[in-house]
Amino acid sequence: MSKIIVLATTNKNKIIEFKNILEGFKVEIRSVSEFGPIPSALEDGLTFDENAYKKAYNTARILGLPAIADDSGLVVPALNGEPGVFSARYAGENASDAENTRKLLEKLKGQKDRRAYFKCVLSLAVPSGPALTYEGQCNGIITEEIRGQGGFGYDPVFLFQEYGKTFAELSLQEKNVISHRGKALAEFKSEINKVIKWLEQRLLEEKPQKPDHSQFSHNDWSTS
Repeated sequence: MSKIIVLATTNKNKIIEFKNILEGFKVEIRSVSEFGPIPSALEDGLTFDENAYKKAYNTARILGLPAIADDSGLVVPALNGEPGVFSARYAGENASDAENTRKLLEKLKGQKDRRAYFKCVLSLAVPSGPALTYEGQCNGIITEEIRGQGGFGYDPVFLFQEYGKTFAELSLQEKNVISHRGKALAEFKSEINKVIKWLEQRLLEEKPQKPDHSQFSHNDWSTS
């Protein structure tokens, strides 16, 4: 079997985070950009889980290789869960990080409840369809003004209270330990031997079946 797993993202910041966390991995991690342009998946799911799977399966199906993708975003309970799955396009389809952040701060003006959390759903799919799912979450609060020069997205306004710093004020190494994406990837990495075994089994299937996501929701390996 091929030892390559494709990162189904062209987001340079995400690629850096993925490769940093998965350094020393037992398989070769390659970015989808190394294979040339491919059609993007339509991210029209109502949940992070749906969109992560769409991206991973789309890449796996087109390239014929296992692919891993994440869908992540910021959830603010006081805003009824916004921005949620629309985090990357909160202020419009082609909005910049600064525009999205500005809209968030405007909507939270005068709001006392500034609790928020980042959520990440990681999906590893094979060309025949089945996938494994991992999740990570990081709780914090939204600051009233931008703090820090690092990170991307909503990092400059997401305060991790235990450290007293926003994500944009943390080093990449510090952020990867506590972040939503870091937690999901750490769980994935801890099960890499089982993941490789699962990949070998699925890639040998002659007649792929429609994936049943329920079998992966808790990653129960008891029947392996």
